Amino acid sequence: MRFNLKKLIAEELAHGTVLNHEGEKAYALDPEMELYSAVVTSFVSNKFYEGSAQFILRIRKLIDACDPLFVAQLAVYAREKMYLRSIPLVLVTELAKIHNGDTLVSNTTARVVARADEITELLAYYQMANERFKAKKLNRLSRQIQKGLAMAFNKFDEYQFAKYNRKASITLKDALFLVHPKAKDDKQQAVFNKIVEESLAVPYTWETELSALGQQSFTNEKEKVRAIKNTWELLIMSGKIGYMALLRNLRNMLMANVHKDCLEVVAQHLANPQAVRKSKQLPFRFLAAYNELIGLKLRHTNLLINALERAVMISAENIPGFAPDTRVLLASDVSGSMYMPLSKKSKIYCYDVGLMLSMLLQTKCHKVVTGIFGDRWMQVDLPNKNVLHNVQKLKSLNGKVGYSTNAYLVIESLIHQRKPMDKVLFFTDLQMWNSRRDGNTFKQAWLNYKSQIAPKAKLYLFDLAGYGNTPLRVEKNDVYLIAGWSDKVFAMLEAMENGADALESIKQIEL
Repeated sequence: MRFNLKKLIAEELAHGTVLNHEGEKAYALDPEMELYSAVVTSFVSNKFYEGSAQFILRIRKLIDACDPLFVAQLAVYAREKMYLRSIPLVLVTELAKIHNGDTLVSNTTARVVARADEITELLAYYQMANERFKAKKLNRLSRQIQKGLAMAFNKFDEYQFAKYNRKASITLKDALFLVHPKAKDDKQQAVFNKIVEESLAVPYTWETELSALGQQSFTNEKEKVRAIKNTWELLIMSGKIGYMALLRNLRNMLMANVHKDCLEVVAQHLANPQAVRKSKQLPFRFLAAYNELIGLKLRHTNLLINALERAVMISAENIPGFAPDTRVLLASDVSGSMYMPLSKKSKIYCYDVGLMLSMLLQTKCHKVVTGIFGDRWMQVDLPNKNVLHNVQKLKSLNGKVGYSTNAYLVIESLIHQRKPMDKVLFFTDLQMWNSRRDGNTFKQAWLNYKSQIAPKAKLYLFDLAGYGNTPLRVEKNDVYLIAGWSDKVFAMLEAMENGADALESIKQIEL
């Protein structure tokens, strides 16, 4: 079946064209490019045009059609560069079904498990993917997955195990009995014993402290409010709240009326360059925190908003920009299909990611045109600072351009103005079509622009959804595809500017 699948994909690619989800002519990606774009734009949840079950089936087929080494390298890239957690576990689990005979799967497993709870998360997916149930418990495990998880167990200390030792269908105790890791020393053996005995020390975290508070009885609501305020202030001054936890709880701190001195400590940490770089936050995490604060009529809200803006500018410091004389256009897709949350619980939408990435890049551009498109193209002049404010400004204009994906109008506008650009960048799900049905296409608009106005212009398509097709052939007519939600996509952009292949940086990962 595997070889038949490869032949099928090869035949499809030989024909070249497919229809995208809007019924418009598009071009299929080769298996490696499609797998890359699908993986780095996924939290393994439903997309606008594709359910999670369909997505997993497509991932399985693509893994079957790709070199196992590339699949392993992509899993590591997704975890270490794109900061994604679930999809690397999917990749290594599916790879274990079709590859054995060496240490590739075990080494990759150990590499992508970067948090203690990812041990149990991988086993939960393995249980589902392999349909291996016995009395509702996992039984039998790939030898290479087992070796990799055994190595992963040696990464974590008691605090890390305790922090993520949650009640679930598969617990750390279950995993320990299944994997049989070998402790590296007596101290770690003692930790393993505590996992078995379920006697890990309760970690000092904001979750455990607030949970303990919830178990207490209070004589009145005023006493409870005071206790919550005091708990937050103690947590903040302890310095033991992680960066991600701070981002997620800024609103809660304000609502608890935390003292200004404590909020200043929070603000200083948020905007601390070392803390920002160490946190490895995806750009939209800052936007999610910002969105929770906008509109709050509480004291000191602006203190935290300003800290978030500073943090974003610090995170953008290492983004490679363009030369001062490079003319750049940044176009963000705000069509209907972009109004899809990144995951079931997320308040961040696909279009948020596109707007955030475009505004980050704008800080590195000197000659830049920015805007949004749907039914129409709207150019919007914005300052190159206050990234989060700029995103909010663009979001407020979304409905004013409609909800189709008439991306060709962006290029036709450049033709009409006879405006040469060196780089044209689209942040989109690539499901472009012409709602006016007048025969104009994105592909033809680009070819006309190249022949009539800017023969040396390059088009970069930033794929934010990974559906597996593009409106033009990639790497022909100066068209390039980059995928992902992390600011690391700009490092790939720089590599491509210097002549590298889109997947070259992934294939350089050593395992």
